[in-house]
Amino acid sequence: MDMQVIILFSIITIGTLLITYFASKKTKTAGSFYTAGGGLTARQNGLALAGDFMSASTFLGLIGAFALSGFDGFFLMYPALLSFLVILFLVAEPLRNLGKYTLGDMITARYRFKQVRAVTAINTIVISIFYMLGQLVAAGALFKLLLGIPFHISIIIVGIGMLTFVLFGGMTATSWVQIIKAILLVGGTFILFIMVMWQFNFNFIGMFAEMKTATPVGADFLNPGVKYLSGLDAASLVLGLLLGAAGLPHILVRFLTVPNAQVARKSVVWVMWIMGCFHFMVIFLGFGAAKLVGMPTIIEANPAGNMAAPLLAQLVGGDLMFAFISAVSFATILAVVAGIVVTGAAAFSHDLYNEIFKNGQATEKQQMTMVRLASIVITAVSIVLSLSLQSFNVAFLASLAFTLAASSNLPVILFTVFWRKFNKTGAVFGMLVGLLGTLTLVALSPNVWNPVPGAALLTGEAIFPLSSPGIVSIPLGFLACYIGTKIGAKKAALEEDRYTEILVKSHTGSDVKGVIKH
Repeated sequence: MDMQVIILFSIITIGTLLITYFASKKTKTAGSFYTAGGGLTARQNGLALAGDFMSASTFLGLIGAFALSGFDGFFLMYPALLSFLVILFLVAEPLRNLGKYTLGDMITARYRFKQVRAVTAINTIVISIFYMLGQLVAAGALFKLLLGIPFHISIIIVGIGMLTFVLFGGMTATSWVQIIKAILLVGGTFILFIMVMWQFNFNFIGMFAEMKTATPVGADFLNPGVKYLSGLDAASLVLGLLLGAAGLPHILVRFLTVPNAQVARKSVVWVMWIMGCFHFMVIFLGFGAAKLVGMPTIIEANPAGNMAAPLLAQLVGGDLMFAFISAVSFATILAVVAGIVVTGAAAFSHDLYNEIFKNGQATEKQQMTMVRLASIVITAVSIVLSLSLQSFNVAFLASLAFTLAASSNLPVILFTVFWRKFNKTGAVFGMLVGLLGTLTLVALSPNVWNPVPGAALLTGEAIFPLSSPGIVSIPLGFLACYIGTKIGAKKAALEEDRYTEILVKSHTGSDVKGVIKH
């Protein structure tokens, strides 16, 4: 079994290195590194988006969540899928028309102030690191199960491997790795789905009936409340996931890799079809793991359930299927982490270094040097932070990043495009309060504090009762934008009002003069 795993891992690794080699020949400018030159088609970008979204949290984490908590897995699944409707109707077109390389470009299209760009860049970096934690935790658990490599060493190995093609290939290599990975993951999931349903004679209704007696929780497995005992906690989680994708930097930057807004919208349609089919299969794979593998075995391999999918693959398909699913999971982690690192590094190099420190005068060589240094630093920080999170479900870790994005980025994006009175103070105040407020609530939540020693990072009673703070932090972000706007209203009245210009450009892709001339 180990040899099969090694062979498949080697094939995938060599494949990604080859992609990196050819991509590096095209990655000569900062623009090609940041956004792959903006030349992807709708289908290519849709697959890359799916590859970005089908992370370790979506595949390993969701199957584990369904296996251990039954119906409560839906709270992690369906709002993330529906979040693409928010992107499609509110975000994709304005972002593509106003942005160039980063989210900071879009926001500063209206507010040409260094403070706004700096805060946007810091937000991007923090959220990117937060999202990476779940991927690295999954990598550690996967390597430990497969090869017996300790959790901490596994995380370091994945970090180094990911840096190899980020440093040289940039967004071009990352995009193609994500496209190939998305195809492999959907294909592998479909094969596993057929194998599992074969065990149930393809009786979908009967499978649900069997789940009533398949686990220690009995019939409650098919009812809400196995994991989320509080309806308020579940609602808070759903709200964060529903709105969070529209603020995730590594998802948003995908709309800057296409030539125009029309292609950006088509990309969303592609990814929704892909993700819808994928999520349908994930439900039954989670239930199948609970029935066939069993909760005790899943928990023994990883307390958070992150190894349910590989264990299920081994049971129904033998060592070869186990090796294939594990190798594809590894490719999933590698590709998603790379995309996140590129996004965070671009925010540092383009927004902080070039636009703020160098006043937009940095050379291509200087920007490429800084983006690669930033990639190393972001990866190192993420590795250090993830070393103590082994017991966390990776889907839940990702949901916290969603909540961060929904609380800090989304209010500013929407108000920038749709509220005439919104100003610089409101943008800065909203992003900072949304970001810091969410981090504070998470730090005070049951995720960090638990009276049972070893059950959480710290021992003690949680001050904030909800595991996911979205129901408080998201309204707080919008409220902070409003209060900041009121505070800065008098000063904003003396500044240039660019609302009309960005309103026209966000819908047409042209500035006011261009539209008049047309």
